[in-house]
Amino acid sequence: MSQNSPTTSDYELTQAIAQGTISGIGDLYERHRTKVYSLCLRMTGNVSEAEDLTQEIFLHLLRKAGSFRGESQFSTWLYRFTTNHVLMHFRTRTRRNQRFPYLLDEIESTRILKTTSVGPQLLDRVALDVAVAKLPLGCRSVFMKVDVEGYNHQEVAGLFGCSVGNSKSQLHKARRRLRKLLNSTKTCAHRAAGSRRSRNSRAQSCCFQEL
Repeated sequence: MSQNSPTTSDYELTQAIAQGTISGIGDLYERHRTKVYSLCLRMTGNVSEAEDLTQEIFLHLLRKAGSFRGESQFSTWLYRFTTNHVLMHFRTRTRRNQRFPYLLDEIESTRILKTTSVGPQLLDRVALDVAVAKLPLGCRSVFMKVDVEGYNHQEVAGLFGCSVGNSKSQLHKARRRLRKLLNSTKTCAHRAAGSRRSRNSRAQSCCFQEL
């Protein structure tokens, strides 16, 4: 168990890690793993890949923590660090697929199996993604940071250069707009389902009449 005090700041932990106090990485992991994992999951869309990348990122922090100078919030710095790591992962994977194209069929088969196994959950996710994409840029960005990636309003304000009050207002707008969009989607889905049931019922009736 780490000997660092719960009140030790992120900056103090990074500097301690840079000086060789490896136990500090455990404290950073406990504080920030949820945000890092959420961002990795959002960028990759793959649970196991996001878990692996989260572990990799904190391992890389053992060597890179000293580069954090405390000029911004650590969460902001870590967000950029995580994004860069995932983008590098994508570039590496692209180069690997170009060298070993036969792996693509295997990957695609795995994706198809995963997609067909989730059924309604996948449809719900697609509906949510479509609704989020329809949000205005400002409230969509705040929604993604707070409700998806786990940032608080203070951190969001630092990331976007806005006030905490503005961040809260944008999130409220996003949630209200999403509820309307999702309710509209559900209404359309129910109507479509009712129409299909009606057509099936009429088709069955015709069959019985012919018999």
